[in-house]
Amino acid sequence: MTTDRRTGELFLNIGHTLDHLFLLIYPTVVLAMAPEFGRPYSEMLPLALGGFIAFGAGSLPAGWIADRWSRRGMMVVFFVGIGAASILTGLTQAPWQIAAALTVMGLFGAIYHPVGIAMLVSGRDKVGKVLGVNGVFGNLGLAFAALIAGALAHWINWRAAFIVPGLVSIAVGIAFAVLVPDMQTAGRRSAAGGRAGFSRGLLVRVFTILTVTTIFGGVVFNSTTIAMPKVFDERLGALVSTTLGIGILVSLVYAFAAVAQLVVGHFLDRGSIKPVLMSVVGIQVPLLIGAAFFDNHLMLVAALGMMFFIFGQVPINDAMVAAYTDEAWRSRVFAVRYVVSFGASACAVPLVALMHRYSSDFKYLFFALAAMAAVMFAAASLMPARAANVTA
Repeated sequence: MTTDRRTGELFLNIGHTLDHLFLLIYPTVVLAMAPEFGRPYSEMLPLALGGFIAFGAGSLPAGWIADRWSRRGMMVVFFVGIGAASILTGLTQAPWQIAAALTVMGLFGAIYHPVGIAMLVSGRDKVGKVLGVNGVFGNLGLAFAALIAGALAHWINWRAAFIVPGLVSIAVGIAFAVLVPDMQTAGRRSAAGGRAGFSRGLLVRVFTILTVTTIFGGVVFNSTTIAMPKVFDERLGALVSTTLGIGILVSLVYAFAAVAQLVVGHFLDRGSIKPVLMSVVGIQVPLLIGAAFFDNHLMLVAALGMMFFIFGQVPINDAMVAAYTDEAWRSRVFAVRYVVSFGASACAVPLVALMHRYSSDFKYLFFALAAMAAVMFAAASLMPARAANVTA
């Protein structure tokens, strides 16, 4: 591997960290923002809905532009754009301004997955490990979001939680533009290489299963990560009582769960996708049911296990795309996957707010998420017994 390729991969991994960090700053600092704006959590949280919708809807045009213009160029736009949008969010003065700024942030955030992941897997013989490492970086972004946002909101104010990361992202974007050359991609091997020639029936079957796991997996992932700070605020009263303390505990849970993607990547490179997917989604069911009932120490333990397997599912869906798509149009396929995923994920915002407004806790939310995990398990059981080698 060339030095330029290693440098490019490092920046792409950092980009994944920043993308998820920006996505979850608001669900953490909203705990501190609600009193300032005189609105309850159930009214403040939905202000993020536009951002989550844009995060999904923007994936398709981002992938299309990247394939036709420049993946590298789109990554520069990502780093600078999402940083500027975060700074803008930190300068808002009214709820409608928060909603608008978060929507712009989501639009720039939509660039990363269809473009960055496509760059990362391009021309590789095996993608499990590289997706696993990239997934760890993304999940550390979730962990750092809770920690950094909680710390900045506690020690300075909630505005700093948006402005400081925004400045960092712009600086990284400038460094990326200067240090990373265009990463040329090799075309996909011909049928003689063993990657082409999938039957139409097999492709329809695989991508139908991918659609089901993407939709429900997106809702489960987003609902748990959005709700976790509030869940800990309500359920871990014997362990923590400040925004900073909540942020630290959420960060520790996400950092632990990030390891799952390395484990899953290891198994993806050594076997079929089907048993890995069935195991990961199947174990989510009892853990989500348990989370509906637990408090304090038991809730913390359940959260560790639950998030471990929820995070572990992410590289499996990406590996399915890499295994069954052509390099020339992979960005667009990733874009479609993430439009579906993040579009469905946007439902998590009103779902979490609705459950909390009418039940004053998250018991029924966890029941609903457990049912979704059960549907994913049923879909995974229909995967081909031996999928194509997970290569790009």
